[in-house]
Parts: sequence; structure tokens; C-alpha cells
Amino acid sequence: MPEVKHQKWWGWGYPGIPEFRYDNKPKFAPFVRRHIGLDLDTAEVAPPPDFAALDVPASRASADDLAALASVVGADNVVTDDECRIVHWAGRSVRDLIRTRLGDFTRVPDAVAYPGTEDEAQRLLALAVERDLVVIPFGGGTSISGSLQAEDAEDRVVVTVDLGRLNRVLDVDEHSGLARVQAGILGPDLEHALGARGLTMGHVPDSFTYSTLGGWVATRSSGMQSDKYGDIADIVKGLRLARPTGVVALRDLPSTSTGPSVREMIIGSEGRLGIITEVTIQVHRLPEKRDVIAYMFPTWDAALLSLHDIARSEARPVFTRASDAAETAFSLSTVKAPASRLGRAKAAAQDRLWDYLRLRGWDTDAMCIGYVCFEGSPKHNEAEQKIVKEIVGRHGGIVLGSGPGAMYDQKKFDTPYIRDFLLDRGTVGDVSETAAPWSKLADVHRRVRAAAQRTFDGLGRQGFIMCHLSHSYHSGACLYFTFAFVADQGKASLAQYDAVKSAIQQEFMDAGATLSHHHGVGVEHRPWMEQDLSPEGVALLAGLFRSADPGDHLNPDKVLRTRQG
Repeated sequence: MPEVKHQKWWGWGYPGIPEFRYDNKPKFAPFVRRHIGLDLDTAEVAPPPDFAALDVPASRASADDLAALASVVGADNVVTDDECRIVHWAGRSVRDLIRTRLGDFTRVPDAVAYPGTEDEAQRLLALAVERDLVVIPFGGGTSISGSLQAEDAEDRVVVTVDLGRLNRVLDVDEHSGLARVQAGILGPDLEHALGARGLTMGHVPDSFTYSTLGGWVATRSSGMQSDKYGDIADIVKGLRLARPTGVVALRDLPSTSTGPSVREMIIGSEGRLGIITEVTIQVHRLPEKRDVIAYMFPTWDAALLSLHDIARSEARPVFTRASDAAETAFSLSTVKAPASRLGRAKAAAQDRLWDYLRLRGWDTDAMCIGYVCFEGSPKHNEAEQKIVKEIVGRHGGIVLGSGPGAMYDQKKFDTPYIRDFLLDRGTVGDVSETAAPWSKLADVHRRVRAAAQRTFDGLGRQGFIMCHLSHSYHSGACLYFTFAFVADQGKASLAQYDAVKSAIQQEFMDAGATLSHHHGVGVEHRPWMEQDLSPEGVALLAGLFRSADPGDHLNPDKVLRTRQG
């Protein structure tokens, strides 16, 4: 077994990481009881799943298949162990986790291959065509859109190709601000290597801890700091893509007009065109100072107007983010009880502030918290904070300061652990994200919340949905929704989840927003592709996939269902 980090087979994160605690968060249990009707103190808690109790389908790979794979990557780098195959059988969406915990396995990969070079990756693809195998590229396994599963009816041998051994920074051109990096490197390892040279990529998606550079490119990822550093499509300046017939090599050029962009075709292709083996990324000097400042807005409309004006101002923050009233209340419910005299003093000061705001006419149940991150010299940050403070004040908001901002920065990767904690207690929670022009955001927010509530009511469930705005652009921004409800047990929960998720995705389409801003397509979002791209757009994309992979060997039917018959 190669030395590659894997998440635990039944949930988010590496084995041994403590689960989310609420005993030190006095407002959390009352919040959950009020909004989804779950009593955490009496709820039945599912025990940790027992792998030995699972009925894992046997590998369909023949001895000849395994020998052929071993001839490319070495016998030690071809794994058919049941647990390794289950780790690689799906991503980390709530659907994936429910099915995994139920042992509801249909098409588990038959083998996992770990190439150590680009040449080995390319030869694996050539072997797949020669032997009529299916190949699924795998990075960190954090997909929540169904990008990593073979179709249930797939009767050919399925090989997952884990890029974990391709994990090095190969070269850094500091003068140009470019780094050439292997695609299997994990986010923390990449930033550590760059940080040792005083550099950063600046790309920090929610999945940062466990996801890989190649996965970000393959799914067209966007990081929390995209306001400054750009989405992954802006960051990628060159790449290499292994294909059954050779390697596509795109040089690190600042811009080019040599026909339709092959680079853009590959970004977001989710393994349909080959395996991304190497990426040249844009890097930046580490900033002298980083400040995350929190603000409070009296209403969601005031928050939207403020972030719109910040995006159009002379300020260039690293990120801007605002939570609606529901998410603000959720965030406040996760605050730990103060354990020191200073902490108790700060909590009392916050209570006095809320009292003061109510005296000023604020509805504290409608207020919305926001965060803006500034990077640069102290003088630069001070000047930008002045601009933002004026904009926020113009729309009735106030500055909370760096204390809550620092707390947000520390907790920004915690949500998946809360999701798993709730899933252990029979509660389904998931996310859907979209993007729309500024003029449509308020309407999209209202309509999606209403669609989710209608669905909760139809299911006879007390549901909760919250949202934040992030990833601001000149013309619009991303809205990121999170929903939760207590579900029936077993497979029935999947049908209930589908009802809520589908209602939200359809409302994106009906409201003039996009199907997905940064979570990709996989199979979860595939049913809405014609509505998003138009029938002719889908036909054009399908033609690309069929031409590039006529035998349907490369992660078939992700993004679009293109197989004949």
C-alpha cells in the first residue's frame, strides 16, 4: 500500500479527528431544537460504523487485469483491499455518506492504481483502452456532486486512479510568479511548500484540508479568497493532461489567442478528457499583514447593497462575505462558552451591544454578520478598511472588529464536521451553491428559501435553510445555501434529500442563476445541464466528450450522459 493520505471511509476528515462538540456551546442545542426539532440531549446517536459488518462487492478484476496494471505502476501500487476500494468508491456528499453507512454499494471500483509519474498515468489510460477498462481519476475524495462513482450498471472492470503519489512542487519561477506543481498535492502541503519560499497560491476552498490541486482544476473550483486571487480558472496558467494517446501540454503563458481555449476545455472536465498530471499556477508574495474584520448589517438587503458597493469601490479585499439572518443566528449558536474573565467580559459586551442595537430600532433577529479580509502593508489595510467602513455605514451597518473576524478565520473549515455530527443523529444536511448578477441576488435568495420551505412542508418536516454571499465579481456574486432536516431512517432519507435538493436546484434555473458556481456537475447536477447551457450548448459539449473518448473509458457519463445505447 503506498503512503498516501486518505479520509476515513465513512465520513469527512482523517481517522482520529474528534467529532464536533456542543457541550461547550450553550446556544447550539437550543438552536437545533428550535429550528429542526432535534433534541440533541435525547437523540439516538448512531455508533461508529463497523467495517467488518459491510458486505463489500468482490473485485471483478481478473488476475490478468491486475498483472497488466502492475506492469505499469508496480505491484505495490495496485490495491484491491476492500477498505481501500470503499474509500475510493464515492465522494463526501450527504448522499455518498448515507449510502456508505448503509452499506448500499452498487459499483465499487475493482482496483485502485497509484501512478508515480506522468508516464505511468498515461500508460494506465492506454491500458484502459486496450483492455476496455473504465478509469476514474481521484484526488482527495471531497467531491459532493457524484464525480467519483461508476454508473451502477457498469459491467466493465473499474479502476480508480489515485494521484496521491504525484504530490511535489517541481519548479518555482519567482520572477514570473509561477509554480509548476504535480496534480495530486493536497492543499496544506502545497501552501506549506510555497510558504517556505514566502509565497502563496491564495486558493482556499472549503475542502482545502483534504482536496488536491488536480481536483480543484477538474471541478472548476473557487476558493474563499477568490475576490483577490481569482477562481481556479484564473490561477491556472499551464497544465498537462495525460490521455490514452499521449499528453496534452499547455505552456505557462499569460494569455493567448490561438483558437478556442483548450485550457478552458480541460478545466471543469471532471476526468472526461483524461488525467490532469501537472499544473502551472500563479503565485503571490505572502502579505505583510492580514486582517479579517467583522461587520453587522441591520438587514439582508443592507448586506447585499454593501457588498455590491465594496465590489465596485477602490478597495480590493481578499474576500467579502455576508451571512443572511438564519446563518448569522447559526454562527452565533456555535460560539463557545467563555472560559476566562476576559472571555466573559467580551460576551457581556456583546449582549450590551445587542441591547443598544435594539434601542436604535434594529430587529436583532434580522441582522446579518459579514466579514471582509484585507491583506497588504498596515498602511494599505488601514486605507481599505476606511473605504469599507464608510460603505457599510452608508447602509446602516456597524464595525464589530477583528475579534469575530479572527474567530471566523479559525472556524472556516468546520461545517463538514457539523454535518457528520448531525448525520449521526438522523439529520440530513447539505449545500447548494449558485451565482447570479447583483440585480437578481435578492430574488434568488427569496425564491430558493421559499422553494425549500414548500418542500419541507410537503415532506411534513421541520426544515432549516441558511445562506451566505461570497465570491464577489463586478457583475454578481455567489449565493451558498445550507439546509438541514430530521429525516426518516435508511434509504427513505435519500428520497427526502432528493426532494429538497432538486427543489433548490430547479429554483436556481427558474430564477436565472447558474446550476453550480464551484462544486462542479458530476451526476448530482447533470439533470439540469440543458437548462443551464441550452440544448445546443450541451450538444457541443457532448460532441467534445464523444470525440475525445469514443470508447467511454474516461469517467463516463459525468457532467453529461453521452453513452450510446
